[in-house]
Amino acid sequence: MHWVSVLIVAALCGVSLSQYDDQYDDIFWLQQYLRSRSSSYSYSPYYEDEVPAYSSYSYAPAESSVGEPVPETPVSRDCPNECECPPNFSSALYCDTRNLRYLPFVPSRMKYAYFQNNHIVSIQEGAFDNATSLEWLALHNNQITSEKMGKRVFAKLKNLERLYLDRNNLTKIPTPLPRSLRELHLSYNQISKVPSNALEGLENLTALYLSHNQIYEMGPNLKGLKSLILADLSYNQLRKVPDGLPSALEQLYLEHNHIYTIPDDYFKVSPKLLYVRMSHNSLTNEGLATNAFNTSSLLELDLSYNRLQKIPRVSTRLENLYLQGNKINEFTISSFCTIVDIMNFSRLQVLRLDGNEIRRNNVPSDAPLCLRWASVIEI
Repeated sequence: MHWVSVLIVAALCGVSLSQYDDQYDDIFWLQQYLRSRSSSYSYSPYYEDEVPAYSSYSYAPAESSVGEPVPETPVSRDCPNECECPPNFSSALYCDTRNLRYLPFVPSRMKYAYFQNNHIVSIQEGAFDNATSLEWLALHNNQITSEKMGKRVFAKLKNLERLYLDRNNLTKIPTPLPRSLRELHLSYNQISKVPSNALEGLENLTALYLSHNQIYEMGPNLKGLKSLILADLSYNQLRKVPDGLPSALEQLYLEHNHIYTIPDDYFKVSPKLLYVRMSHNSLTNEGLATNAFNTSSLLELDLSYNRLQKIPRVSTRLENLYLQGNKINEFTISSFCTIVDIMNFSRLQVLRLDGNEIRRNNVPSDAPLCLRWASVIEI
């Protein structure tokens, strides 16, 4: 009986231990993570003319208790004390909304780094040289200036896909930028000029956000962006449209500028273009070529709050047309249908003409035949 009892107890112990074998690694990792929160971390922030070398970073692990294993890599290098490194998302570094005035050290394993909503004023040269695997880098809503940004600070980030620098104090687009970039967010800065080579080589870029700046000319910068789908240049000081558009473009936002003219067939070089917004500009009929907006791919066109006196000619495939707040004084069916009969009609669904000089009795009798799909017509 004595041996039987021993065997039963041993079997029970084996079952108990087997339940925790699979969790041991996670528990050990969590212990090390918790210990890292109390480890010392020393960093000399970069202010004004102080430019620290990477040797100025100092890492010293906390003293371990007796019998507790010490990891080979210093714990503070694993995750800076200023930030969070969630155990279930080991490639992400969360340093956002912490009143930081400097960039903490970025561990080499990181793919996602979030520094938004701080008071960071500078990015020193080599700040990300240890973390060349970064794919997302969020630096928006800080106080970063172009003068205090390293000249090649992003050059080594060969895997970077999304860069968020909106809501800072930048006066120019940082260069060079990695060719891997897919999204570039630079809205709400103080950029006034875009040099001809500022976006050179960004053939993978699909979205460019430059709204709420002071840009007065774009030049041919967009033309070479072969993968660009969305370009937001709204709320700037542009007096003319960019010199050429990429063929893949689908969305173009140019509202709240000072654009007064558009060349003939300007949009036809982008056969996939779906949405064009040009409200709150200075467009007149004299500044528009006859077929400026007569492109078959367009689904939505916003020309509200300009200086138009006539409805421009549009494609029969257009679905939404916004013309409110202009000086239009006549309703021309030829703007929508070159031929009006049972087989030829416009696909327009929404037409806004309110806030113009036109009246409902100016609408011709054959308008319902041409605009038979329209569910909303506001005059």
